[in-house]
Amino acid sequence: MTEIGGIDDNRLRSLIERIERLEEEKKALSGDIRDIYAEAKSAGFDVKIMRAIIKLRKMNASDREEQEYLLDTYRKALDL
Repeated sequence: MTEIGGIDDNRLRSLIERIERLEEEKKALSGDIRDIYAEAKSAGFDVKIMRAIIKLRKMNASDREEQEYLLDTYRKALDL
């Protein structure tokens, strides 16, 4: 173990390398997701709506209900 200025350089290097590997994996996964959206679009699906559905599925039920209520309220206020 080497310490420079009170910093364990091996530990720091290990953490940095782990983050770099995960960033590369994240980049690869982002590319895979883009490919799936492109596939969906070529199959005739509306990608914008799919993204909205995925966002809604990530929410818990109460947050989703609140958002839908507010959206409906705003629509009524604007006569939409």
